[in-house]
Amino acid sequence: MAEIEELEGVGPAIAEKLRSAGYDSVESLAVATSGELMEAAEVGMRVAVKVINSAREASNMGYERATVVLERRKLLGHIATGSPALDKIIGGGVETQGVTEVYGEFASGKSQIAHQLCVNVQLPQEQGGLNGKVVYIDTENTFRPERIVQMAKAVGIEPERALDGIYVARAHTTDHQMLLAEKAADIAKDDGVKLVVVDSVTSLFRTEYCGRGALSERQQKLGRHLAELHKLAELNDLAVFLTNQVQSRPDVFFGDPTRPVGGHVLGHATTARLYLRKSKANTRTAHLVDHPGLPPESATFQITEAGIRD
Repeated sequence: MAEIEELEGVGPAIAEKLRSAGYDSVESLAVATSGELMEAAEVGMRVAVKVINSAREASNMGYERATVVLERRKLLGHIATGSPALDKIIGGGVETQGVTEVYGEFASGKSQIAHQLCVNVQLPQEQGGLNGKVVYIDTENTFRPERIVQMAKAVGIEPERALDGIYVARAHTTDHQMLLAEKAADIAKDDGVKLVVVDSVTSLFRTEYCGRGALSERQQKLGRHLAELHKLAELNDLAVFLTNQVQSRPDVFFGDPTRPVGGHVLGHATTARLYLRKSKANTRTAHLVDHPGLPPESATFQITEAGIRD
């Protein structure tokens, strides 16, 4: 693969600015927008377009046969959730190069699954892991290292090693959340990250942008954030796992009035979408709401001291 200095319109000075802004590969430039490059490298529209087009030619971003896509998808990794029944309805586990979202009411098990994935991704591939590390973006102060210790012991991982494999950051604003997602790309390149968790993806957006007047701006910003997460997953062959809050629709008189926050912007952006519901005692039901290659299905799992189990 060519170096970015070899691209048309990129000299040593511009290359340095691009690398400082996180564009350190031809692929990252090929999927960038002209506006992003104009701001990052302080260049004009014509130069930005020239750089992007040159990067796309160098990275062969054109058509390919579906047979090639099929063979490449066979190489995708999957992270076990701890519940074979749950893994089955999502195609064998949370897959890499995609964005998986779970939504549900409080205490429905969203953060519990996130914690379990943080442990399981560090397991060998034959045990349902990817021998990878984790970036955990915490927007609701829900990350609990004590829970990681419990789950790690249950699967035979040294607790200190499990904790050492997780990078945690507490996001306080939507801008901070988006910045942390950008920084995750740097960690992924340097330290073998295979899972990025955002718990939850909409909490801060919901707090900062209140009322119908702010809805358009909120959705546009959320869309940019989700696009960045998709790019992060695809360019680094890792899984992105999002938890999401819900809201109740008062105009629904029949059926379930619960709806996920984020609207169509979030709904269209996710690869797999799961709806979690509380049941008796520590039992939960997961409904696969949307997946491009799987039919809607349900699975039941439990939240135990050892973690997520059938």
